[in-house]
Amino acid sequence: MAEQKLTHVDASGEVTMVDVGDKAETRRRAVVRTRVLLGAETFALLRDSALPKGDVLTTAKIAGIMAAKRTWELIPMCHPLFLSKVDVRLTPVPADLSIEIEAEARTTGPTGVEMEALMAAQVAAMTVYDMCKAVQRDIRITDCRLVHKSGGKSGEFNEASGLS
Repeated sequence: MAEQKLTHVDASGEVTMVDVGDKAETRRRAVVRTRVLLGAETFALLRDSALPKGDVLTTAKIAGIMAAKRTWELIPMCHPLFLSKVDVRLTPVPADLSIEIEAEARTTGPTGVEMEALMAAQVAAMTVYDMCKAVQRDIRITDCRLVHKSGGKSGEFNEASGLS
């Protein structure tokens, strides 16, 4: 196995932004999932659209999409990307009183969109937290992970099977 090296550190050990100018443009897609764990009362209020701050799921979806579009401004070594699609899906799961969040980002370009999908999922989760915290203080955001990545020279990644 070839030795792995950090891509954001140059030969002298200084932090640097990766030059993607010579990389081929390919269609790229990343999907991230996370969950927000709520209590029974909070979950019921959310389900019944009765939380004091309004429509939690729609607000969280919009916040996640906005966050993906601004990832390059918040993560120091991220490149600004032309995103062709960002979607954030929030699904209430009554069995464990959670909101499952799935964020998807797509682009055609020389670098991946994992950070954009991660940012979308996390900001959507934090928005759920923010809009529910008035009625519950012990909300948990958990299980954030990349579940799919495609495009680029590293190939396809799927959570269940790893790199293919």
